[in-house]
Amino acid sequence: MSRKGSGLLGLVKEDLDAVRERDSSRPRLGEAVLHAPWHGLVLYRLSHVLYRKGHRIGPGVLSWIGRIVSGVEIHPGARLGRRVFIDHGFGVVIGQTCVIGDDVTLYHQVTLGSRGWWQDGGPGAQRHPKVGNQVTIGVGASVLGPVTIGDGVRIRAHSLVLGDVLGDAL
Repeated sequence: MSRKGSGLLGLVKEDLDAVRERDSSRPRLGEAVLHAPWHGLVLYRLSHVLYRKGHRIGPGVLSWIGRIVSGVEIHPGARLGRRVFIDHGFGVVIGQTCVIGDDVTLYHQVTLGSRGWWQDGGPGAQRHPKVGNQVTIGVGASVLGPVTIGDGVRIRAHSLVLGDVLGDAL
């Protein structure tokens, strides 16, 4: 894949290109633009820029709209890499301290969350997963807590991951 500009519009375009490349039902631009999870990513990208500038209400509203429009809930504080692809989208949850690498594919009902407020480690703690590059996480999988998923890992559908996965597929 070619490296495009890293500005907001460049990231949005790369996410759209990922839809065209990874969803065989949407190979054309007009079809890809109708991919609802892409709309959630666009709104996340915008809310993340505002969140990093210290805004909280605006990003929260954009996140809420993104959840309504796409069924995807991405906290504005999460850090998503380039060319993220969410297939179908409904039920996907990505928490505030989650870090996702480049060329990651998530299927519907994936949760990248914390283990709960009672064991989060307090303010400033890494409470959500760190996901490497070129990772695929299958339908209904839950990756919980401050775990690391290594580059190229494939997590099977409906898996529960509570520890690091650095090599072979789970």
